[in-house]
Amino acid sequence: MLLVTIAFFLLLIIGMPVAFAIGISGSLFFLQHPELPFTIPVQRTVSQTQNFALLAIPLFIMAGSLANHSGITERLLTLASVVSGRLRGGLAQVTIALSAMMGGVSGSAIADAAMQSRMLGPEMLRRNLARGFATGILGFSALITPIVPPGIGMVLFGTIGQVSVGRLFAAGIVPALILWLALAVTVSVVSRKRGYPPERTSRLPPGETGRALRGGVWALLFPVLLLAGLRMGVFTPSEIGAFAVVYVVAIGYLVHRKLTTTNASEAIEASLVDVGAVMFLIALSAIFSYGIVMERVPETISNVIVGQTQNLIAVELMILVFVLAIGFFVDATVLIIMLTPLFLPVIESLEGDPVHFGIVFIITAAIGNFTPPVGAAMYAVCTIMKCSVEEYTRGALPFFFASMAVILLLVLVPQLVLFLPNLIFG
Repeated sequence: MLLVTIAFFLLLIIGMPVAFAIGISGSLFFLQHPELPFTIPVQRTVSQTQNFALLAIPLFIMAGSLANHSGITERLLTLASVVSGRLRGGLAQVTIALSAMMGGVSGSAIADAAMQSRMLGPEMLRRNLARGFATGILGFSALITPIVPPGIGMVLFGTIGQVSVGRLFAAGIVPALILWLALAVTVSVVSRKRGYPPERTSRLPPGETGRALRGGVWALLFPVLLLAGLRMGVFTPSEIGAFAVVYVVAIGYLVHRKLTTTNASEAIEASLVDVGAVMFLIALSAIFSYGIVMERVPETISNVIVGQTQNLIAVELMILVFVLAIGFFVDATVLIIMLTPLFLPVIESLEGDPVHFGIVFIITAAIGNFTPPVGAAMYAVCTIMKCSVEEYTRGALPFFFASMAVILLLVLVPQLVLFLPNLIFG
């Protein structure tokens, strides 16, 4: 597996698309073992796409794309302004609130960061927020998205690790609120030092506040209905993607009346590109993971880590530091696919809770999307905001440290993650 790993990173360095890097490097394992038939990579690739639980992922992507054409996003933006518009930092606070609300609709951190950069970025600059600061919070606010149900990362982790997706969805809510609070406090502190004013200084009239709440209530109800449906057995985790699409279409056509045949077709067409990229990556990852299992890599890593210490918290921190370091160079989706079968057995061998580990693991892996040198969300917001990576990095550092503090808190106090899933699912 050493040659396979080296080949994988070399292919990434020369600019090979991640899916091909995984597939090509994974195929080298079979060249090293001629006794294995070379039909196995083809069989593994095809069989990986037949996993019924993964059907939720393309449907969530489609639901997020349809939501942006159905009037949900605009109404959530109005509600976010009502909720956080009087806090210091103005639109920087609004973008955090919008990410927390949009996470339950879009499910994609990169899509969320890009969308908000187009919607709020130009106005943030017109209001004299520093370009690096504005770009940094537009990026890091989307870190909330993967842990608000129905985050795609949670579906991946749950499917690969055989962990309850419903419990993962419920477990993400409290950490998402804590992360929102940490980022909002950081924005307030920086804004106070730099003199950034609130978006507004007076209360809105009750009528306007009521309209904002009514406009956003349908989007906010979605995670609630999702968890209730899972808890009551109305649908399974593999069926919730279909529920998401039906729900968004119904709200867009019947309630907001913004979704038309034309823009629905555009949304579906746009989602096909993302679906193809994600599912191709998942399919080729089966080749790589076959070698990992054959070489007993999980057992080896488990023995090495447990040989150092058997303290669960120390082991979790060691794993998360490793994930954070690799995440600077590898996309979060790839990390979840590749590292879940490696590290989850280690946590379970120490009697750690897989749901708790899943949430802190997903947040840590997602941070790489917002950090140099290869963060996809970072490049998306920097391109839209016309901000250099150096300027972005300086502006985003306070949010990076705030996010790390939240991860440390969640590791040290597992009940912050487990309280809600235990309450709902027992």
